[in-house]
Amino acid sequence: MSSSFERHQKRRLKSSYFSVIVSIALVLFMIGVLGMVVLKSKQIANHFKEKVAITLFLKDNVSRAQSKKLEASLLKKDYTKSVVFLSKEQAAKIYSEDIGEDFLEFLGSNPLKNSIDVYLKSDHVAPLKMLDIKTELSENAYVSEVVYDEPLIQLLTQNIQKISFWILIVASFFGLVAILLINSSIRLSVYSKRFTIKTMQMVGATKRFIRRPFIWKSIRLGIFGAVVASAGLAALFYYTAQYFPELQLLSNKEELAIVFAGVFLIGILITWFSTYFATQRFLNLKTDQLYY
Repeated sequence: MSSSFERHQKRRLKSSYFSVIVSIALVLFMIGVLGMVVLKSKQIANHFKEKVAITLFLKDNVSRAQSKKLEASLLKKDYTKSVVFLSKEQAAKIYSEDIGEDFLEFLGSNPLKNSIDVYLKSDHVAPLKMLDIKTELSENAYVSEVVYDEPLIQLLTQNIQKISFWILIVASFFGLVAILLINSSIRLSVYSKRFTIKTMQMVGATKRFIRRPFIWKSIRLGIFGAVVASAGLAALFYYTAQYFPELQLLSNKEELAIVFAGVFLIGILITWFSTYFATQRFLNLKTDQLYY
């Protein structure tokens, strides 16, 4: 009879540990995904920013050699990512394709100008900075006009700020939910041992001595949960990288290290704190209060 009861208790204990590990793993998996989203949000924002260009229209008397000299000087600027020269012949061909007919046949001559598109580094794609760059480039002797889409820059900046704000809010909310879920799982696990805790206390064991095995057990469960979550994250990142290579999920080792290290650290810290306060609560209860 006692052997059967012991086997039943062991099965219940294993089932309890398994449910705690699964709960911790799911929560840490969610935290890992959110962490990567937060890290990648800046890269995605920079990707769109670096698609923005300032166009320099050159004067008609500027030779190709002079325009190459201007390109070389632009590449030395700290705000320049790349430059692209577009001749007026190429511009006419592109414009004709856009409108569906050769407009040169009506005009007889090409009114367009040679131009250089200057693609900026993401840190410089902001309304005030681009206005300063436009003013600087307008003073060049080879340049007749400098233009860029100012409303687009304003809209892009505002949208990136809004998206970054909401990503931070969502990440904070889910982080809080994650802490509460793991804390609840650990508390339930400790709750099943409340009579054992009180018995140990009644025979003279110190609070620190009683807490220690519970804390180490929970930390191990947290590590197991982090391992499971990390395996799930690795699989998710791998398959996502196959379909969306532009996100470069696997190329940035530093970001991957931050996410996986964060998952393990959070798993250990939350289980440690949750177990500490859960055992402390039952240690402070009177024996008759354990039944409520």
